[in-house]
Order: sequence, then structure tokens, then C-alpha cells
Amino acid sequence: MPKIFFHKHLLTTILLVLGLFMSHNSWSQAYRISDNPEVKKKPLVVKTVANSQDTAAAPVAEEPKKVPEIKNLKIISEIDDGKGNFVRTVQYNKGSMRVTETIIKPKSLIAPLSLKVPINPDTMDKRQVQLVVDKTAYMLKVFYRKRAIRAYKVTFGPQPKQDKCMEGDRCTPEGSFTITNLNPKSMYNKFMLFSYPNEASWAKFNELKRNGKIPASARIGGAVGIHGIWRGGDELIDLGVGWTDGCVALKNKDVDELFTLVGIGTKVIIKQ
Repeated sequence: MPKIFFHKHLLTTILLVLGLFMSHNSWSQAYRISDNPEVKKKPLVVKTVANSQDTAAAPVAEEPKKVPEIKNLKIISEIDDGKGNFVRTVQYNKGSMRVTETIIKPKSLIAPLSLKVPINPDTMDKRQVQLVVDKTAYMLKVFYRKRAIRAYKVTFGPQPKQDKCMEGDRCTPEGSFTITNLNPKSMYNKFMLFSYPNEASWAKFNELKRNGKIPASARIGGAVGIHGIWRGGDELIDLGVGWTDGCVALKNKDVDELFTLVGIGTKVIIKQ
């Protein structure tokens, strides 16, 4: 009996020491990994948006897809509709397609916008900034402390007055959003990502599915925001050509300035 007890005690001791060694080794490895400067430089960040209908979360894209540049732009006609609007028909090449598009814009926007209140972006309280995107007027206004300080011409997708229903419809979502990410080196100069889809977006999307207005297989989409345009493309903003996939596009000099006026959390209201 004493020998059996001794052997059991020795075995227990060996297992205890082995367990402590393995635990210490694992902790050391974990410490070395967390202290690795390369890991610190490249943290793994996954952003998700919860679906109010499904429990699964969908990854959020932070950049719009690349759109083929528009070439061989030609104005076919320009008329006054007698209702305060200027109706313009244009044609252009987009990839392998020849597109004809009719643009209806208020006549007041034919002239350059001149709202430019002197302000220092470095001393602004970005929490007091609000952007209002008017899809009918093709205009983005910047408000600071409830006072309009900037107005920019903008353009959208091919159906600017349509609210976004699902991925791929190339429409700009309407509602209240915030800026969630700022990319100073986007393929379209600079990019300010919206908090789309948010809870209200999901509710609208799910309602459309329940009513059979969009396919049951439809996805809600994402990567919607404000950006510039390729070099030499500013004329498309002036004309109001619907070239985006639902984002709000500005001239590059305007998006450069706007980028200095906003911050993460800036409120964005998009309306017809």
C-alpha cells in the first residue's frame, strides 16, 4: 500500500508540473504575439450590421465598386419644361454600352453655387456639422450650428428620385444616417461611408420583401457614401449625369473641401 500511494503521488506531481509548464508556455506565446509590432500594425477588424429579420450579421463593405468611366458624352437636347426645370437628354458610352439619359434639374442650379461662409475647419466642432442631400435639387448643403455654410452640386445614380430598395438597384437611400468611415485615398479621390444599412433601412427592406415588392433572394447592399470622381470627370457633376451605383458624387475640389468639414459621426440627411 505505501508503494502504491507513493506512485500515485509521484504521478500527480508530474502531471501538475507538466500542466504548469504548458500553461506558462501558452501564456508566453500569447504575450509574444500580442507584443509583436507587426500584429499591432495590422489589427483584424470586422465590421458587421445586424439584420433585423435574420440573426446572422452581414459584413459591411467600406468602398464602392468601381464603375466604368463615362466617355464620349454628348448633349442631345436641352429644353425648359415650363415648370422651373431644365430637361437635358445626354448620351454616353459606359463600358460597352451606349446610354441615353434624361436629366431634370431646377433651372436655379444651372449657374454655379456661391454659398461659401468663411470658416476654419481646424477649429470646428465636427459634432455640430450636418449634411443635407437634396436629390431633387442635385445639391448637398453643409450646416454648422444650424447655419448653412456650403452648398455643392452633386449627382447620383440613373434614378435619383428613387429610394434604395435593394442591392444593385443603383438608387441612393433616403433617411437619416451618419458618417462611419473616412477614406482619404479612395479610388474616387476621397470616400465618406454612410451608416447604411441602419435599423430603419432594414425595416424598410424587410417590409418590401414581405409585400413581394422585391425578390425573396434580394440583398440589402451597402458601401454607400459620398465621393469624388475620376480625373477630368467634373463635367458629369455639372450636367447631373447618373453614373454612380447609388453614392453621392461631387467634383473633386468640392469633395476635398467637404472632407475637412466632417468627422466620424457627422449626421447625413438624404431626402427627395
